[in-house]
Amino acid sequence: MNAIRPIAQTDDTVTLSRTDFEMMLEAVEDAEDIMALRLAESREAEIGSAIARADHLPVEAVMRLMSGEHPVKIWREHRGLSPQDLGNAAGVSRSYLVEIESGRKPGSVVAYRRLAGALGVTVDDLLLTADET
Repeated sequence: MNAIRPIAQTDDTVTLSRTDFEMMLEAVEDAEDIMALRLAESREAEIGSAIARADHLPVEAVMRLMSGEHPVKIWREHRGLSPQDLGNAAGVSRSYLVEIESGRKPGSVVAYRRLAGALGVTVDDLLLTADET
């Protein structure tokens, strides 16, 4: 990395060229990526790779999420569960689960908490983002 040279500076501010600023941002992003990788490797070493990776979706599932498919359905299928199996584990009727997955019903907070617990994910993992609704 080239040395970053301030254009101007005061006691409170530093002015950089856009090129230097962008280089600095790239360096920060690279450092964050390296840190995330090291944390993931550490977690895998601590609990085993199969367990550590169980809470990550494969690329195909992520693509389905990005295309707007409901997260509950994607996580259910990723866990290898039928609607009946997940419904039983979560204490939610199969028909209600299917309505949530299809978007016909939004699902209650209680239902999402139960589904998240049964799937071993957070409630946030099961919610559609604002631009998906």
